[in-house]
Amino acid sequence: MTSMNFRNTAPPNRAGVFFGYVGLVMAASAVILALTTPSISDVVATAPAAFWALAILAVVVDALPLSPPGPRQSAIVVMSTCFSYAIIFGWGLGPAIVVQILATAVSSWRCRYTVWRAGFNAAQYTLSLSAAWLVLVAINGRDMVAPNVALPIEPETLVAVVASALAWLLVNHTMVSLAVWLRFGRPFWRGFLGHLGNDTLGDAALLALGPVLLTAAMNNVWLTPLIALPLYGVYKNARLSNEMEDLSRTDPLTGLPNRTALQRWVDAEIAWYRERGGGVALLVCDLDRFKAVNDAMGHAIGDQLLIEVGRRLSANIREGEHLARLGGDEFAIVVTGTAADPVAVAERLGAALNEPVQIGEITIDVAGAMGVALCPDHGTDFEALMQHADVAMYEAKRRGDPVAVYAPESDQNTPERLSLLGDLRRTLEDDRLPGIELYWQPQVSIMTGEVLGVEALLRYRHPKQGKVDPEELISLAEHSAVMRLLTFRVLDNAIQQLATWAREGVDVRASVNVSVRDLQSPTFVEGLTKRLVQHDVAPAQLQLEITESALMADPRRVLTTLKGLEALGVALSLDDFGTGFSSLQHLRRLPVSEVKIDRSFVLGMDNEGGDDAAIVRSIIELAGSLGLRVVAEGVEDEHTWRALAGLGCDIAQGWFHARPMPAEEFTGWLARYRPPSLLRSVRVQPAGPAAGV
Repeated sequence: MTSMNFRNTAPPNRAGVFFGYVGLVMAASAVILALTTPSISDVVATAPAAFWALAILAVVVDALPLSPPGPRQSAIVVMSTCFSYAIIFGWGLGPAIVVQILATAVSSWRCRYTVWRAGFNAAQYTLSLSAAWLVLVAINGRDMVAPNVALPIEPETLVAVVASALAWLLVNHTMVSLAVWLRFGRPFWRGFLGHLGNDTLGDAALLALGPVLLTAAMNNVWLTPLIALPLYGVYKNARLSNEMEDLSRTDPLTGLPNRTALQRWVDAEIAWYRERGGGVALLVCDLDRFKAVNDAMGHAIGDQLLIEVGRRLSANIREGEHLARLGGDEFAIVVTGTAADPVAVAERLGAALNEPVQIGEITIDVAGAMGVALCPDHGTDFEALMQHADVAMYEAKRRGDPVAVYAPESDQNTPERLSLLGDLRRTLEDDRLPGIELYWQPQVSIMTGEVLGVEALLRYRHPKQGKVDPEELISLAEHSAVMRLLTFRVLDNAIQQLATWAREGVDVRASVNVSVRDLQSPTFVEGLTKRLVQHDVAPAQLQLEITESALMADPRRVLTTLKGLEALGVALSLDDFGTGFSSLQHLRRLPVSEVKIDRSFVLGMDNEGGDDAAIVRSIIELAGSLGLRVVAEGVEDEHTWRALAGLGCDIAQGWFHARPMPAEEFTGWLARYRPPSLLRSVRVQPAGPAAGV
């Protein structure tokens, strides 16, 4: 049968009632043992060899208790059940209880149980046997002690055996479920029904052997050892199942626990520490550049790297921390309330990975990003913690930090954001639905004051939420397939507007923002070409803007698309220049014709003691040396305009000239526009050959 191996302590708010229940069970069993003790001496004095054979075998088989497969790793298989149940039929309740207590003492010693835990298990069996005996007495009226009497072979015997076994199972399982309920506070019926199938099947099989064993022993005691064969089969089957269960919870490459084991850990720790007012943290670690190692050196080297990473992490795991491999190059660590601060744990484990790994003659630099999710702050179940730790890990990678704690504002997967993404998708898939609109902001030559172009700025009005912040909208869509739909809707609208303006005699170049996801698509250039041809718009009238950080993330992958755009005649502008990590070598290799200085630098040019003015000057000089136009965003006043003019910047964009406006307003604004009169009082120094457009 199964016996619960409880933890040695209980939460302060449950210790009283839990240990009170344990004491009550033990007291009740002591009373029953006292009532049946007088009859035991008579049985022992006249007991035949069959009794001693069954008693000795009960103690022997419990010397090797076996943990069965399943989520309750504290349960053990106690095979003495079939022997004590056999004794109850042949020699009464008292001897059966004594034999079961002796066998339980042996299994408890073997499993290193505490005294109170062993006492509870012994009391649990005592009450279960007592319930079975009472049912037997109620059915056939037998005396409390009927030594040396074999079971009669008649239909009533089967009824009595089945009924008493059911009583044993019901009482035993109920006591265990009550203990779990009082200890952990989990719903009683959920625990009772949750383990009813597996536990009951094993217990019932052992109980069914009891009457058969008694019949064989009473007829010929030398037949008793034959029970070893079916018991050995049960033992081997349970052991094999246990080994298979262990394999299902173990990562075959590193030997670490896998995701299944991790989930069980997290579920158990959440239940435990939630009761005592503590917390649990889940850390997810993803190795940097592991795919590049696999691609360049082969999977054999990649596997060796993962084994070494697992070894390093294992060597740095401390008490209260559990390590598992999720798969691929991802590992996870459970940090319980008794361990150190989760962020400190993540930093310590991250530092353990920083040393290069030597595999044969190959040296590989290793690093990883870790995401941290806390229970109950970021979730109260495994799936929520796993999802949020994953989000935090990718946020750490995005920022270039070794560790990040989950923050809802960086999560793309909240219900509200997912709902917004779904509404956006429906709007993009149906041209008849309103909501998507483009505003246009002029780009003006600093040297001549001429309006050279406009930037298309996305606006989205949700039917219920109203205006949605464009940055929030882009961050929501750029990691999904919706980004492609959004890009082509914006391109469609922009190209249509260019065609409309051309018919009205307005000749401007339009800049449209695209994502790196768009440029990674092999069909992007083809789709853009079709739209330009459809609306009879010259490629030179369109310019695409992409952020520096996105372009530098994987320049090789997008280079084919960029060359295709260059061949088509569509120019490329590098947006938010100065905020990423572009190198001169990258800029020379990419077919860009323009760089845009990030508005944060332009707005900070007046700050005394700041570096923004120097950064702006350096960007203008660098771009000029490469023959690139320079556009300054965030030009909001005359002072900034004059400063940029003095530095030789080519184009200004900002509120100083005009705010973003709908297409119909732009036409009227352009008709009224006159170059600023201050042009005549400013001496502009071109930065290089790109000053003219």
